[in-house]
Amino acid sequence: MGVKDSGPAGRRSKPGEGGFLTTRFNHILGWARKFSLFHYPYVTACCGMEYMSTACAHFDLDRFGMGWTRFSPRQSDMLLVVGTITHKLAPVLKTVYDQMTEPKWVVAFGACAVSGGIYDNYAVLQGIDAIIPVDVYIPGCPPRPETVLDALLKLQEKIQKQEQDWRWKKKTGSSRS
Repeated sequence: MGVKDSGPAGRRSKPGEGGFLTTRFNHILGWARKFSLFHYPYVTACCGMEYMSTACAHFDLDRFGMGWTRFSPRQSDMLLVVGTITHKLAPVLKTVYDQMTEPKWVVAFGACAVSGGIYDNYAVLQGIDAIIPVDVYIPGCPPRPETVLDALLKLQEKIQKQEQDWRWKKKTGSSRS
């Protein structure tokens, strides 16, 4: 019987490096986070009607663990930017984003939030990714509820697959801003 090699030059992994327990805990924490999203709707324009229809009983965000709408950024971890963002509103949106709890995710909802939409002028921000990082883009003017649900499922998949940040875990050199 030979010794099983676990790395280059016969290096064995230390206990706790990618072990079973930490991998399982990371998976469980990701599962819990993806099914407990508290969203803050930042609604400024006509896409708000489509957001409301997606949140209502026919399409039902509750079945995806996103039914708890919070109207305080300090209680939410997912920001839904729904509609047109002007340059005058941009600092307010940045303040809302900064006040959100960590980890936080941003969804650009509709063509105006994604790229400025039909408003190619001096007053409208040409995409919210110029001021805050965006995790998922939902195209359309307005986007269909099915598109919104598909995008939220993609966000849940992203949350599940990312490395989860534990409070007691030793911090490395880089941190998410």
